[in-house]
Amino acid sequence: MTVYAHTARFDHGRALTEDELRRLAPSIFATSAHESRSDRFQPIPTIDILRGLMDEGFMPVGAKQARTRDESKSDFTKHLIRLRRLDDDQKYSVGDTVCEILLKNANDGTSAYDLMAGLFRVCCLNSLVTQTSTLDSVKVRHSGDVAGKVIEGTYRVMGEAEKALVAPADWSGLSLGSDERYAFAEAAHVLRFGDAEGETNTSVKPEQLLEPRRRDDRNNDLWTTFNVVQLCRAQHNCAYVERVFMWIPAEGRH
Repeated sequence: MTVYAHTARFDHGRALTEDELRRLAPSIFATSAHESRSDRFQPIPTIDILRGLMDEGFMPVGAKQARTRDESKSDFTKHLIRLRRLDDDQKYSVGDTVCEILLKNANDGTSAYDLMAGLFRVCCLNSLVTQTSTLDSVKVRHSGDVAGKVIEGTYRVMGEAEKALVAPADWSGLSLGSDERYAFAEAAHVLRFGDAEGETNTSVKPEQLLEPRRRDDRNNDLWTTFNVVQLCRAQHNCAYVERVFMWIPAEGRH
């Protein structure tokens, strides 16, 4: 789930202006609920959240909104915004990891407020990415104390994104020896397959988690090792989700 746009390119991307956002997704600017909602429905103005994120340096580089058969909902319906920091000195290449924030919301009942920060690998400079992990997320229904939940959750997600921005650069500079890489894989292996006592009973060996599945993953630094381990998927019937070393069986994914 993301937005691909020329403004989100990694070679000469830029922030969208509010005029452009209004043309791409006018429902971003809704400050009230659609008339079909009851009095219990609490609107969440996306534009207020977006401006706050922009003040913290996360800029909108892509936006879109869903189609609706009810024309009266076009200014209230579900929309998605893609945000990231824009550093003029940052030069991206295919294979680099970037931190981005995705903001989804609607004020016609078609979506809850949903904010997610994740790590994405650049697949092409034209804005194509694949998600490697979710750092944090918050989902708030349009009822009750929405203001408090949105503010608290948004700052938490933003804080995780801030911390993640330094990880690729810092970890890439830490070279691991073969013993250190094996220790890393062992820790992940126990957390994935171990019981309460840390005992494992599986045919999957720790060293199998270190097998690179992409040509770009043959370096021995900490960041590459982290990505190799977390991308253990079909071969070992597992998927990496949300935080470091949190594993679930493939059949349990939804």
